[in-house]
Amino acid sequence: MNHNTPVSPRPLSHLTDAQRRVLSAAQLRAHGVSAAQMSAQCRPGGPWQQLLPGVFVLHPGPPTSEERLHAALMYAGRPTASAGGPVVPAQVRSEGEAGSYGDVALTGLAALALYRFSGAPSLLSLDRIDVLVPRTRRLRSTGCARLIRVHSMPQAQEIGGLPVASVARALADAVAQLTDADVVRRLLTEAVRGGHCEPAAVVRELTLARLLSRPYVVDAVDSLLAEGRAIAEDRLYRMVRDHGLPDPLWNVDLRLPGGPHLGGVDIYWPDHAVAVELDTRAPRQDEDSLWSEYARKREHLERLGITVVHITPKKLREALDQQATVVRTALMASSDREPPAYVVVLPR
Repeated sequence: MNHNTPVSPRPLSHLTDAQRRVLSAAQLRAHGVSAAQMSAQCRPGGPWQQLLPGVFVLHPGPPTSEERLHAALMYAGRPTASAGGPVVPAQVRSEGEAGSYGDVALTGLAALALYRFSGAPSLLSLDRIDVLVPRTRRLRSTGCARLIRVHSMPQAQEIGGLPVASVARALADAVAQLTDADVVRRLLTEAVRGGHCEPAAVVRELTLARLLSRPYVVDAVDSLLAEGRAIAEDRLYRMVRDHGLPDPLWNVDLRLPGGPHLGGVDIYWPDHAVAVELDTRAPRQDEDSLWSEYARKREHLERLGITVVHITPKKLREALDQQATVVRTALMASSDREPPAYVVVLPR
């Protein structure tokens, strides 16, 4: 057998080039290759190489970035024996198809590179490829594969046939390994500016990963939230302009005459008693009181007869037309409501 010889009579035409070049020991056995033959092929100067335990590259020379990704996923997705007896590998259960990696997903810088982040290093330059695995997986990080155990696997997306964690989760796993404040800031900013995800999702993952205790991460998050709000405000202006909504008052404070401050709103139509509040805050462990205060303000305004339309940056990004319809409906319905309480409107 040489590197030009098919590993078995079974066809491999349904696999990609990288999948044909990277196979697990279980897959090779399913194609009729014995353990002794695998060892012989991987001898010094041989046509194959063992990149990770139980994962083989069927050519000599350095593996490509795509091959390293497939290899890391194959290694991480390899099931282990349980009390119920040996587990049949996912690849064998799928008739040797290399796209079946089990319950794993790429994350960290490798995932950001697949999402085409300009601030992420190239895949070939990465010494380690981060892979999310269930916490019960009895495998260790080795070679180019760094395993990150999680209590419950997040929903993975597919990029080029590879399971990849969400941008927010990949960012958190990348930041956990980074100490360069400038790199962290660039990646977080690109996530929002490039429209990959909302700031709230990023902050949520950073909070769960307990990374907000690092000062340079907190500084980057503050910039991230400011960036996210500026982008959301621009979309809000476009919504009013492009959908022909009445000219409102922008960024105003509301007060009762001679009474207390009711709070600020991003848009207010005094003739209709309709307000729009843009919610760009992200949940943090120490902000429960702020969220409670926000809810109290909204309830107070609505008791005074002021309709408050709550809009998030995600809704503006994904369903701008729908949000414009919601606002227009609130404006049209104002004539059917009881007259609101008189409030003083001041610039914010």
